[in-house]
Amino acid sequence: MSEVSAPGMLSPKVLIPFLLTGTIWGSTWFVITGQIDVAPAAWSVFYRFLIACPALFGVAVLMGRRLRLTGREQLLALGVGIAQFSGNFLFVYHAEMYITSGIVAVMFALLMVPNALFARVFIGEKVQGGFIGGSLVAIAGVALLLVHEWRAAPLGGNVLLGIALAVCGMLSASIANVVQANPTGRGVPMVSLLAWAMLYGTGLDLLFALVTAGPPPLPQEWRFWAGTAYLALVGSVVTFPLHYNLVREIGAGRTAYNAIVTVCVAMLLSTLFEGYRWTTLTASGAALALLGMALALRARRVKAVQVQQGGALRR
Repeated sequence: MSEVSAPGMLSPKVLIPFLLTGTIWGSTWFVITGQIDVAPAAWSVFYRFLIACPALFGVAVLMGRRLRLTGREQLLALGVGIAQFSGNFLFVYHAEMYITSGIVAVMFALLMVPNALFARVFIGEKVQGGFIGGSLVAIAGVALLLVHEWRAAPLGGNVLLGIALAVCGMLSASIANVVQANPTGRGVPMVSLLAWAMLYGTGLDLLFALVTAGPPPLPQEWRFWAGTAYLALVGSVVTFPLHYNLVREIGAGRTAYNAIVTVCVAMLLSTLFEGYRWTTLTASGAALALLGMALALRARRVKAVQVQQGGALRR
């Protein structure tokens, strides 16, 4: 066994996609809310990936990436598609029917916890004590933000259902993040794996929508289709390849911290456009979350590299 260090967070190939994905996803929570106000959540998810899927295949072709996958690679793509592009999004869209998008976004900032746990279980990714300590500080900050959102949100009688759906969405996303980083996944071009995964997920989304929501609606509002295009092309085709490459570069645990960037951007946009009011509680929570992120990211993550038949399995 030998060890290699993960790339530094200040490396441009890490820092730029880290900030870009967090910033873009910070804007998508508001757009999703508008989508489910116009069409059933299941159909909104399907329309999003109906647009995104062929676009992602097109990106793979333009980049010259192979699209022919082996049987094991197709099986991995199916698993990622079920977890990420079906389960995760269906849970999230339906969760926002019962709790506010702010609460869902804040809950997803805790993604680093299941990411680190699942990475340890599935791919043997070790995390040092500094990461754990920073995560605990960040969790405390996120908890303060969640308390504020809970007090401020106009919550109805299905709050627990909404929270349960959001937790299921978070766990689905975490599983997808981790399993694609196994040796089989590392042998597949990222954009190709995601294109096939999205295709499988889109098919499952269609089936779920037909069974649970009936015939497909065709909203007439141009804002719905503009929002769908934004979520598909910018919020999916641009961000997911960047995000999953980060998982391979710096690990699932540290990549999940872009969820905190997402929350901060979402709160900033809400401040600018929705009249969000900062309080001592929210300011303290945001500060703790950012401090925890900084502490955790300072911890050097070491990835074990297995040597097999004289060759090393490297990134």
